[in-house]
Parts: sequence; structure tokens; C-alpha cells
Amino acid sequence: MTHAGRRRRIAAWVLGPVGLVLVVGAVVTSRTGYTTGTVSSAAMEPGYSPGERLLFERIGADEVRRGDVVLIDGQGRYRGGPVLERVIGEGGDRVAERRGGPVTVNGEELSEPYVKDGDPSGGAPAFDVTVPEGRLFLLGDHRADSMDSRYFVRDQSGTLPAAGVRARVLEDRTGPLLLALGALFGFASAVTGLVLGIAARAARRSGRGPAAPPVWSRVPPVP
Repeated sequence: MTHAGRRRRIAAWVLGPVGLVLVVGAVVTSRTGYTTGTVSSAAMEPGYSPGERLLFERIGADEVRRGDVVLIDGQGRYRGGPVLERVIGEGGDRVAERRGGPVTVNGEELSEPYVKDGDPSGGAPAFDVTVPEGRLFLLGDHRADSMDSRYFVRDQSGTLPAAGVRARVLEDRTGPLLLALGALFGFASAVTGLVLGIAARAARRSGRGPAAPPVWSRVPPVP
């Protein structure tokens, strides 16, 4: 085998498996780390409208942060289905609102540029609750059209278990883009490895030359 043939064979052995690993890894990660869903109500307008398709990142309860828009199990409050709401308070937070006023968290007024029509109240009753540990206080962005934690304050301060969070709306799509690029690169590597492997095998066969004649055919005949 020539030096070039050996290099092609080595490259094939490296690129093929690496490419397959990248493709499989990207596919598995995308299927387990991300999901999609469609907005079903106007409760999160104006940021998220009915019929809009969203990309979600699957997260655990310990990854939830204030301000996150999450898909969470409604615990029977919404016909048993998951709901899309924004996390306002975590375990230990004191969340309050005077009728018609801004929402406060631990005594500080919450800046909410995302609420519809700039109205943080939506005409809902006043409330003042402390979020139990391991639970979340959630509100919709369209406060006048959202049946959220404000209307269930008699049930554990209106909160839902943090463990019920299924996923978080993914605003930054860099992760999925990188996965797609990784899958594309992996596919290209796998195909390149296959092509180089075929080329190396063909070169090895052509380098052998014609087969030598059998020994008996080279022995001169007996006179």
C-alpha cells in the first residue's frame, strides 16, 4: 500500500466513527434536551400569542429562576393539563400586590416590561403571600386574562410545585443551532470516512498487481 493509501485508510478509521458519534449524540440530545409546544391561550400575550409554536428546554426544579416562562403541571387547576406561566416568586419569597398596583417581591417593586398594556394588575384582587419551599408563584403576562396564582391563594398561597416544571421557553436558540451544526458536521465526517475507506480499499487492491501463476505452471515440462 502506498503512503497516500495508508493515510486515506487512517482518515477513514478516524472520521467514520467520530462522525457517527456526533450524529447520534446530536440526535439523542435534541430529543431529550428540547421539545416544542403550541400556545393555547392569550394568558401570556403580548409575548406569546395563541397558535404560536415555541421551543422549550427541558429543565429540573433546581434550574428554575424568577422571570422564567415555564411549562408547568397545573395540578388539576386547568383540567389537568400543563400551563404556560411566568415564575414570579420562589420558595421563601413574599409576593404581594395592592389592587391596581405593581407586584412586589420581598418588598421591592417588580419591573415587568413584558405585561400586556403595561398593566401588572389586570383588575385582580389584592394579595400578600409567602411562597412555601419547593413551590412557585406564577402569573400570566396578560394579567386581565390569566387564571394564575392570584386566584388560588387559599391553596398553598396559590403556588405550584417546582417539581411540576416540565420545560422552560428557550429564547436563546444557540444550543439547538450548535446541535444541528454538530449533526451536519458528523454526517459529513461519516460520509467522508466512508468514501476514504472505499478509496483506500480500491487502492490496496490495485496495488497488488496481477496474481502470480501457480508454481506447477512455471516448471518446465519433462521431455
